[in-house]
This record gives sequence, structure tokens and C-alpha cells, in this order.
Amino acid sequence: MGRLVPAVTRALDILELFLDGDGTLSAPEITRRLRLPRTTVHELVNTLATRRYLVAIPEQPGRYRLGVRSYQLGSRYAEQLDVAVEGERVARGIAERCGETVHVAILEGTDVIYIAKVDSTHAVRMVSAVGRRLPAHCTAVGKALLAALPEQDLDERLPAGRRLAAMTDESITSVSRLRRQLTAVRQRGVAIEEREANPDVSCVAAPVRDRRGTVVAALSVSVPVVRWSRRRCAELAELAASGAGELESRLGHRGPA
Repeated sequence: MGRLVPAVTRALDILELFLDGDGTLSAPEITRRLRLPRTTVHELVNTLATRRYLVAIPEQPGRYRLGVRSYQLGSRYAEQLDVAVEGERVARGIAERCGETVHVAILEGTDVIYIAKVDSTHAVRMVSAVGRRLPAHCTAVGKALLAALPEQDLDERLPAGRRLAAMTDESITSVSRLRRQLTAVRQRGVAIEEREANPDVSCVAAPVRDRRGTVVAALSVSVPVVRWSRRRCAELAELAASGAGELESRLGHRGPA
């Protein structure tokens, strides 16, 4: 790596300060927080304001917020993001840590579609494929995604009294039972599925939010029942949540899940 340019580094440090708090700062606050000379801060702030990366707040003299150029850069970055591509990168890292199969899926109607997959390193693997569609209520990723829907949306997709299709003897077929599980998912922050889509596989999944805080995908770790236990489930739940958090960061999400 080449030498870092001090002036550029300081300018970026200033911009990153605006990511915290209420998004407004004064030059004296920047000086204090970065421990930089006052003259240096004023020159950098003036330069950033002139280039529209910062803008003065008329009703709060002496205070600044991020300007339109910062927004334009962030928007362009967001436009270039691909959930599938970023999801596969994160899934690969999680799979390397646990040795199990990792999926990323999105919700379409009452089904999930797998958009990324990284295989287990073990001899016994889960047979699945990118692009495959499954009933959401039978999968951990599906439960994580359904649990994030507004109540009205959930009612329209899964009306009370509707009988749900079963994939195995363990599949949920009652909307009321599914609703109870979705409540538990919201409380836990992760979804669990035990042999509901495949009699030989169990999964744990966590929701993934984008920069607006909207759940746009879910990341799961799938395990053959021969390697599944309560302890293993707890371990993988932490990994799934960690992977989902990393993917959220790549998608621009900030703040608590």
C-alpha cells in the first residue's frame, strides 16, 4: 500500500464524523473530536463546503451537515450494490468459519428464491441450487423474511384459515401456528427450521436490512441432522446473525437491527 495523503485522510475523518449523532457539527466540535489545529479544520471544512460535500445550516449558524455531493456519492454506491454478489461474498466467509452450507434468499410472494449459495466442506452436503424456489413457511430464510412483513402485508399473503402446503412431516400447515413462530422470530432475531423443507436438514437464518432499514434478504446456515443439536443451533445462530450483519453493512445499513 502506498503512502496515505494526510490532508485527504483528515478530510475523510471529518466527513465520517457526520455519520454519528444528529448529523450536524460545528468547526469547534470537529476540532475537539479530531484533535486537529483549528486553522486546519477551518480550511478543510471550507474546502468541503465549497465542493458541496458539506453545507452550512442557515437556521443554525456555524453548523454544517452533509451536502448534496455526499448524497450523490452514496446513492451511486447503493445503485452499484448487488445483493446476490455481496451475499455470496459474505456467505463464503461464513461457510469457511463453520464448514456448513450457507444460503442467501429473497422473498417473492409466499416463496423464497435462493440468490446465493456456498457449499459445505463436509462430505454430507445439502442438495440445493441458486434460483431454486421453496415455500417460505417451510424454510428458516422464509420465516425470517415473513416475520419482517407489516401485518397487513402478511394477512394478504397468508390469510387466516388457509392451509399451507407441506414438504415433510415436520412442515407447518397452519397459518396460526406459523404466526406464533413468526412472533418468536421477531423476539429472537433469528429463525429456526427443523426438517421442515427436507427431512434430513435443519437451518437457522437471520434477516438482512438495506440502507433504508428494510429487510431485503435473509442469510441461513443449513446443517444435515447428523450434525444438528441445540448447541450447534445456538452456535450457528450467532454465525448467521454475524453474517447478516456483515451483509447489511455492505448494503449500507447502519443502526440496530
